[in-house]
Amino acid sequence: MIATLAADFAAALPDGGRLLGLDVGTKTIGTALCDAGWSFASAAPLIRRTKFTADRAALADLIAAQSVKGIVIGLPLNMDGSDSPRTQSTRAFARNLIDMGLPILLWDERWSTVAVERLMIEQDLSRAKRAERVDSLAAAHILQGAIDALANVAH
Repeated sequence: MIATLAADFAAALPDGGRLLGLDVGTKTIGTALCDAGWSFASAAPLIRRTKFTADRAALADLIAAQSVKGIVIGLPLNMDGSDSPRTQSTRAFARNLIDMGLPILLWDERWSTVAVERLMIEQDLSRAKRAERVDSLAAAHILQGAIDALANVAH
């Protein structure tokens, strides 16, 4: 099940549970995890993309190790809300994860990388450190936005 509304996603997870956030790029997949009560998100290990089967296996390992109950994937919409080639690629990635048996929420990520970059610049991180951390921190930003919305939906 792929949802675009927090309420539909929450309905698929009546008992809550730990969530995995993903920022899917062409070279890496930023990951983040939240607690079972959907209070806070934190960056998790970065997955360097190779072939989809290897990427999927790495995600499956993380899901099993962390007892993940649902997946939140950042959806890179254009600024006007329309789809782009990256959006379509992300939707295809989500469809390829359906058979993992977990509900999936596609979450608008238009400002996630910009917000995270600004925060890291304010913290005076070097360009190299920012490049190393941006995807997983963007995943945490995406996941935090989703769980903040989920907090307003009974689960």
